[in-house]
Amino acid sequence: MNRLIFVLGISLLPGLAMGQATVEGVLMDSVENVVLGYASVALYAQQDDVLVTGTITSGEGYFNITGIKPGEYYLIAQFLGYNRKIIGNIDLANNERLNLGTIVISPNQKLLDEIEVTGEKMTAIHKVDRQVFEAEKFQSSMGGTATDVLRNLPSVNVNALGEITARGSSGFVVMINGKPLQADAQAILNQIPANAVKNVELITAPSAKYDPEGKGGMINIIMDKSATDGTYVQVNTRGGFPSIQDYDNADYAQRYGADLTINHHSGKWDISFGASYLRNDISGRREGDVFTVIQDTLTRLPSDGERSFDEVNYSGRFTVDYTPNPKNNFSLGFFAGERSKDRTADILYFDNHAIVDGERLYPLQYFNENLRIRRGDFVLGSFDYSHFFENGSKLYTSFLYEYTMLGGPTTNRNIGFPNTDLIYQDEFNTNDNPLHGVRWQVDYQSKPFSFGTIEAGYQYRNLDHTGDFVYERRNNETGVFELVPEFSSNVDLVRQIHSVYGVLTGSIGRLGYGAGLRIEVMDRELDLADRQGTLDTTYFYDFVEPYPTANLEYRVNEGLSFKAAYSRRVERTTTFKMNPFPEREHSETLEQGDPELLPEFIDLVELGVVKGFGDNSLFANVYFRNVENLVNRVNTVFNDSILNRIYSNVGRGRSIGLEMGAEIRPFPWWQIFAGGNVYHYEIDGTFDDRPVNTNSWIYSINANTTFDLSSSFSIQWTLNYLSDRNTAQGEDSRFFSPNLALRKTFLDDRLATTLQWLNMDMGLLDTNEQRITTAREGEFFTTTNYVYEVDMILLNLSYTINKSKNKTKFIKSEFGEKEF
Repeated sequence: MNRLIFVLGISLLPGLAMGQATVEGVLMDSVENVVLGYASVALYAQQDDVLVTGTITSGEGYFNITGIKPGEYYLIAQFLGYNRKIIGNIDLANNERLNLGTIVISPNQKLLDEIEVTGEKMTAIHKVDRQVFEAEKFQSSMGGTATDVLRNLPSVNVNALGEITARGSSGFVVMINGKPLQADAQAILNQIPANAVKNVELITAPSAKYDPEGKGGMINIIMDKSATDGTYVQVNTRGGFPSIQDYDNADYAQRYGADLTINHHSGKWDISFGASYLRNDISGRREGDVFTVIQDTLTRLPSDGERSFDEVNYSGRFTVDYTPNPKNNFSLGFFAGERSKDRTADILYFDNHAIVDGERLYPLQYFNENLRIRRGDFVLGSFDYSHFFENGSKLYTSFLYEYTMLGGPTTNRNIGFPNTDLIYQDEFNTNDNPLHGVRWQVDYQSKPFSFGTIEAGYQYRNLDHTGDFVYERRNNETGVFELVPEFSSNVDLVRQIHSVYGVLTGSIGRLGYGAGLRIEVMDRELDLADRQGTLDTTYFYDFVEPYPTANLEYRVNEGLSFKAAYSRRVERTTTFKMNPFPEREHSETLEQGDPELLPEFIDLVELGVVKGFGDNSLFANVYFRNVENLVNRVNTVFNDSILNRIYSNVGRGRSIGLEMGAEIRPFPWWQIFAGGNVYHYEIDGTFDDRPVNTNSWIYSINANTTFDLSSSFSIQWTLNYLSDRNTAQGEDSRFFSPNLALRKTFLDDRLATTLQWLNMDMGLLDTNEQRITTAREGEFFTTTNYVYEVDMILLNLSYTINKSKNKTKFIKSEFGEKEF
C-alpha cells in the first residue's frame, strides 16, 4: 500500500509543477436526494468536443479530476438509467481548483422502461460496507413477513423457535429505512409484510458514524416505494390451505392475510401509506425428557404433547417527504403495529418418578396446561431534515420517538390425568414491559477534499424500560389466587447515551479507504423492588468507551474488488435479562436474570473479495469475532422437577469463519443463488465457579434455484439449513427447511399469483424440527425436541397499479445518508 501511495504521489508532482487545474464535485439523484456512486464524469474541450479526461465517482458520489491544462471545457455527468447532465463554460486557470458543488441528475423513465423489458436484476449487490439483497427475488417469503425474507440471506438463520441469528449471533440492530429501533427486533420484523420490503441491507462491520450496538452488525429494511412521478398501488392477499397434519392439536391452524401499499410521488411531494393484517398459526408438538439429581435422588420427567402458536399481526405506516428545492428535504414518518402470539404447551408428563438407591419411587402421571400470551405492540414517529450546501457539504438532523409494549400473561396448571378434575397446582403470572425511547442526532458531512470527505456528529439516546412482574398461585383450599412474593417484582431500567464521532472517507486511485472513531458515554440505572415494599435496590453502571473502525476497498477492475474492515461494537443488556426475580415459563422451567449483567464488547475483523462476470458474481469473506463478557442462558436445579434458566456473563466467545456466496446464471432461464457460512465457535469461561469450555464447527446454507419456464411463469426451490451448534451447557441440533414456489403473472405483470409449498417433508424428512439439549455433570440433563408443522400450502395474490419502472438501481437507504 505504501508503494502505491508513493507512486501516485510522484505521478502527481509533474502536473503540479506545470500549473495544472482540478475539477471536483458530488453527483446526486434529483428524486431520492441521495448521492450516486460509481457514475461516469467526463471532461470535453469546448473548442472541438474532444474527450480530455474522465473518472468514476466514489461510493459517496464524489469525483476529483486532476492534471487538467488551463483552458475552456464542458463536463458531462451520466449514470445508467438517468438523463445526462451537461455543465458548460468551465474556464480553468493555472493551479485553479474548481468545486462544482452538487450536480443533480434525474432518472430517464423511457430508458428505464426499455431496460426493464430486456434486463434482469441481480439478487445481491456488494458494496464496501454492506451487502444489498432484492427482497422480491425470494419467492417463498412472499405473503409472509420481513423475517421470512431474512431467512434467505447468506449467514442469516431462523431456527425452529423463530430466533434470528446473523453469523451465529442473535445480537443485531434492526432499522427501517435507516432509522434504528430500540425495541425487540424479532417482534417488529414479524409485523412488516414481506411484500412491502424493497431491499434488505446486511452491514456486518459498520463504520463509526453508525451506532455501535449489535454484535452481529445491522440489518436495514428498505420499504418499497415508487421513485418516479405518479401513484403506485399494490394489494396483496394470502390464504393457507387446511393443514395436512394437525399433530393432535386442540385447534386447527389458520393462515391468511392482506396488505396494501400506496405511494404518490409528484414534484416536491412523496407520500406513502401502508396497512397489513396477518394471521399465521403454526401447529406442532414437543417431546422432552428431564433428569435432575439432588443428593442421592434422581428424578425423571419424560413428556409429550402439543406446542403450537396462534399469531396475529396488524400494522399501519405513513410517511411524507417534502423537497422544496434540491438543497432542502423534510421527512415525517409514522409506523405502528400490534402483535399477539399465543403459545400453547399442553404437555402430558406420563412417567414422572424418582430413583433412590436403584429403587423406583413416587410415580406420578399428570397433565400440564400452559398458555403464554405475548404482545409486541409499538408506535414509531420520526422527523428528519437535510440541507445540502453549494460546496457539496450536508447538514442533517433527526428526531425519533418510540413506544413499545411487550409482555403478557402466562397460565400454568398441573392437573391429574386421566382425571383432569384433580388440580395439583394452578398458577398465573403476567408482565407488562413498556419501553419509551428517544433519539436525537445532528450530523455534518463536509465538502469533498482532495484527501476525502469528513463526517462528524453527535447523538443522544434515552431509554426508559419498565417491567411489572406479578406471580400468583391458587390456594387449593380457598380457591383464591395469592401473590408469590419471591417471584414478583417491579423493574425500571433507564439508560442514557451521549456519543460523538468523526469519520474520514476517500480514495486514491482504485483504493477506497475509511477510518473513524466514536466515543460513547453511557449511564445505566436499574431500580429493582419487590411488590411488598421490603426491597428497593438500585444498581448503577456507567462507562466511557471508544469504538474505532476502519475499512479498505481496492478495485482491481470493473469486476474484481478486495475489501478489509475492522469494527468495535457493543451488545447492551435488556430489562428481562437483568431481572433476578424468577418467572415461570412452564411446568418445568423458571427464568431469571442478573441485575449486574455486563454488556458484551465485540471486536470484528473481516477480509473479503467480490468477483463479477456478466450476470454472475462470487463473493467470500473471512472473519474473526471476539466477544468479551459473553452472555449465555444457563441452567441450574431449582428443585427436583424444575430447572432455573439464568442469563449470565460466562466468559469469552470467539468465532473464526468463512462465508461464501454465488449468483450464477448457467442459462438465461436458470438462476442459482447460494450462500454458505462455516465457522469455529469457542466459549471459554466460568459459571457458578465451574469451567465453561465448549467448541464446535458450525455451518449453514441458504440457497435457491429459479427456473423461468416463460416470461410470466417461474419455479423456485429454496433450502435453509443450519447445522448442530454448541452452547455453554449443551447443543442445539441441526435445523432445515426446503420450500417450493410457483409464480405466474398476468395482465402485463400487474397481477401475480404465487403458490407456495413450505417446509417440504412428505413424511420422508425431519423438516422444521430441532432438538435442544443441556446438561451439567452430577446435577441435570434435559433434552427437548420441537416438532413444527410441515407441508404447508399457501396461495398469494398480488395486484399492482402503475408498477414502478425504476429497475436499474436499488433505492438507496436513508441509513447511509441520514443515520448518525
